[in-house]
Amino acid sequence: MASKQGYGADLKNYVDKRIQINLNGNRKLIGKLKGYDPFMNIVLENAIDITNNHTKMEEEQKTNDENTKKQENQPLGTVMIRGNSIVFWECLDKIPNK
Repeated sequence: MASKQGYGADLKNYVDKRIQINLNGNRKLIGKLKGYDPFMNIVLENAIDITNNHTKMEEEQKTNDENTKKQENQPLGTVMIRGNSIVFWECLDKIPNK
């Protein structure tokens, strides 16, 4: 089978900018992009894991109210994310026009 490998992602305009990454398993990370490679493996600095969790009491009561979700932020520091686990990403900082 022939490889479909083309050019890697060009993220140089986003280095040192804050990005949000959505990963497999409905996980979300926010951090400053510090590096990347052609496979879209990326390094985030000051990364935060954003997770929506139900409390135990809510699970026991089995409420269906979406407003009862609790959001937790877990600081992670500097992390490396494997490119094939990234579903999509977006830049949270403004990128100047050239």
